Amino acid sequence: MNPQDTIETAARTPEELPGVVTRLFRGVLYAESDEKVWQSLLALESQARDYVAVLGLDLILDESEGYAFLRSKEDPEGNLPRLIPRRRLTFDVSLLLALLRGRMLEFDTNSSELRLIMTEQEIVDMVAVFLPESSNQAKILDKLGATIKKVVELGFLRRLRGQADTYEVARILKAYVDAQWLEEFDARLADYRASLAEPAGARPETPESTTEGELP
Repeated sequence: MNPQDTIETAARTPEELPGVVTRLFRGVLYAESDEKVWQSLLALESQARDYVAVLGLDLILDESEGYAFLRSKEDPEGNLPRLIPRRRLTFDVSLLLALLRGRMLEFDTNSSELRLIMTEQEIVDMVAVFLPESSNQAKILDKLGATIKKVVELGFLRRLRGQADTYEVARILKAYVDAQWLEEFDARLADYRASLAEPAGARPETPESTTEGELP
């Protein structure tokens, strides 16, 4: 941060807090796309946490990765109103998210680059090994295309401008797909694989998974 940035950050005042919180309610805040609000949030972080805590929310902020969002506090007894809706994901979307999270972990371990870029074909190849065999290849590709589109809508994949069928895997995926989420999904995946070995008529319905958050 240069001296000018320090001066501007120091000048942030609590009067800016409602605007910062309102922006967080609209969805994920990224440092790169909304720098002014991001700097205000960093300067008012403790006030913002106290502000949203009254509403039963936690502020999730990762300064190094450059994102922040709101998440409902744990409420086993169901006493708090849910301001951030839970989203129900199909098994196909959950599978893709889990595989993308695994690829990001591998990427962070073996690469010094900051951005994980994948082509649509690479994504399709990554998912295809987990799908049942089918003679209707076109149908499978259409379904995968719809799944990728949904993940783009959720904000976990971003299309690169000027590069057809090429995506950046959004780093906020790390916050949503944590170790517990993956563990629960692995159990569903094991059930799914077992179902593939059964006759088609005897297979259970495709399992679903849930995630939470106000996504872009």
